[in-house]
Amino acid sequence: PKEVAGLPDEPAALRQALRRPSGAAPLREEVRPKDRVVIVFSDITRPMPNDRVLPIVLQELGEAGVPPENITLLNGTGTHRVNTRGELEEMLGADLVARYRVEQHNAFLPERHVDVGETPYGRRALVDRVYYEASFRIVTGFIEPHIFAGFSGGPKGLLPGVAGIDSIMGNHSFPMLDNPNATWGRTQGNPTWEEMSAFARLAPPDLLLNVTLN
Repeated sequence: PKEVAGLPDEPAALRQALRRPSGAAPLREEVRPKDRVVIVFSDITRPMPNDRVLPIVLQELGEAGVPPENITLLNGTGTHRVNTRGELEEMLGADLVARYRVEQHNAFLPERHVDVGETPYGRRALVDRVYYEASFRIVTGFIEPHIFAGFSGGPKGLLPGVAGIDSIMGNHSFPMLDNPNATWGRTQGNPTWEEMSAFARLAPPDLLLNVTLN
């Protein structure tokens, strides 16, 4: 790794990304005022600057006419514990926690999940019901090399982020992680990453917003 200077104007860069996304129309044109929007964000175990990224996303949604009561912020905990209110306020900012509905994923509750199909590895894809039932889905996160998924970010926001325990444990099982391609910086031929990608295609987001950190 080598140090790279941070963006001189983070809010402007985020707005530009949301207004000129790759492979999609601008967020303002895609979302409708009546949509039930879910935004998946990384939990406290990840150094994602949620408090700097989410306000810009929410501002764009507001300018598109989506009211706060139509928006749910979903904490992508994977198999981790839920975060306390104080931790959520630290991660998101007290104003966002007070203004928006915040839900926390729990991988261990079967009733919390929807079965959206089967992965190429023969496992059921179980995704959080709050995410599944939204009419417009946004996933946020950050990209860095990962010890067995190749890279974090991308579909990892869904599996393991908001997946059921059976889906997660299968994806993180010994036969998957023992594959020599399940390693840093490799996605092609990496079964862990490929299953994550297949899982995401079974319940795809409408928008993915990833950052990377210096």
